[in-house]
Amino acid sequence: MLSPAELKMAKRSVLFANVPDKMLQDLLKKCHKSTCPRGGTLFVQGDPANFMYVILQGCVKLTRITPGGDEVVVAVYSAGNSFGEAIALKGGKYPVTVEAVQDSVLLQVETRIVFDTLRTEPDLAVAMLSSTFSHLHELVMEIENLKALTGAQRLATFLISLAPVDEGPCSFVLPYDKILIAKRLGMKPESLSRSFANLRAHGVEVQREAVTVSEINELKVFVSDDESGMPKARRS
Repeated sequence: MLSPAELKMAKRSVLFANVPDKMLQDLLKKCHKSTCPRGGTLFVQGDPANFMYVILQGCVKLTRITPGGDEVVVAVYSAGNSFGEAIALKGGKYPVTVEAVQDSVLLQVETRIVFDTLRTEPDLAVAMLSSTFSHLHELVMEIENLKALTGAQRLATFLISLAPVDEGPCSFVLPYDKILIAKRLGMKPESLSRSFANLRAHGVEVQREAVTVSEINELKVFVSDDESGMPKARRS
């Protein structure tokens, strides 16, 4: 049984956002919650893709191991996000490993249940398509940012996404450690440190996990400015 807060998180996800309430209630009765402690592994790359997930509490990272043995962070998702939809619907094996960055509670949705529902409720297909498209759009934006933005601009984009306001000053706490942030942004830890230092000129102050931004709009201008402090030809 989901708590009111957990139900709200489930409805926030792209997986369930467009599902009619009655259909969602019927689906949720057939799903169950699972917990994954910080550092725990939900599934590993190559496991059969029998489930899709919605994060109700906590945060997870999706990683792949390259042929050279390096870990690449594909995505980091927090409460309200869903993952695993496309590969679960297609069948086959998970292309990533999922590890909890924080103690996490997840809604586990069995693929078989979704297929059974699709036979009688074709409207669910719209939700599935919306979810898959959303993740594809995120991937395209990630590739674009890696190619078009400097390290400092990628970091600024990340900080803007965390900011609790659209303009003006604000303060917030980084959601996970800086090593993971660096991997998430396709940077080395030392490059991340340099990028934080570069952002001081744009009103960003960092004390451990606490971030203070003097003006969010200044960061937005920095991200969109081709003539910002570091030319776009340089990459971290």
